[in-house]
Amino acid sequence: MTADPDAIAGIYERQARAWDAARTCALFEAAWLERFATILPPGGRVLDLGCGAGEPIARWLIEAGFRVTGVDISEAMLALALDRWPDGDWRRADMRHLDLGERFDGIVAWDSFFHLTPDAQRACLPAMARHLSPGGAILVTVGPDANEVTGTVGDEPVYHASLSPADYARILEQTGLRLTAFIAEDPDCDRHSVLMARARGPDR
Repeated sequence: MTADPDAIAGIYERQARAWDAARTCALFEAAWLERFATILPPGGRVLDLGCGAGEPIARWLIEAGFRVTGVDISEAMLALALDRWPDGDWRRADMRHLDLGERFDGIVAWDSFFHLTPDAQRACLPAMARHLSPGGAILVTVGPDANEVTGTVGDEPVYHASLSPADYARILEQTGLRLTAFIAEDPDCDRHSVLMARARGPDR
């Protein structure tokens, strides 16, 4: 293991423009975003956790009519998002210490949550649940199984980790969320492993 999980902020700070330029906007994520959106109330509040520069996830959500709050650990990434949406709600925060004191109808953590260590993921999922309104949903990319691997951002090594699908299901259930979908290395989503879960609603 050559990547340091505590180095994520610095890597994205240095690589923000290179990452943004390389990030595809082909929207291979669209089917999952549409599935997620059908659960949410029209115009609902969505927390984009690890929003980066806002492309393409936040853009899709904004254009779909949702009120997006973007959170990222990198000031450089947030500056790019702010350039694109000067009136947007962009905030610097570390998802390992998520405590916004607000609730959202949905939370997306696409290509961000998997930078946390396994222990940090176990702590973050209950925090995400506390930020959900009744009946709210989360959409998260993870790994296909329990593992720690090294990827790259620009020319720097970057840390990734995942729990097993069974561990995710168990933790979600303990926090009042139900796993509603999981596909490992979805061939229709650029081989991303994606999970979706939903909080209990007031009538459930």
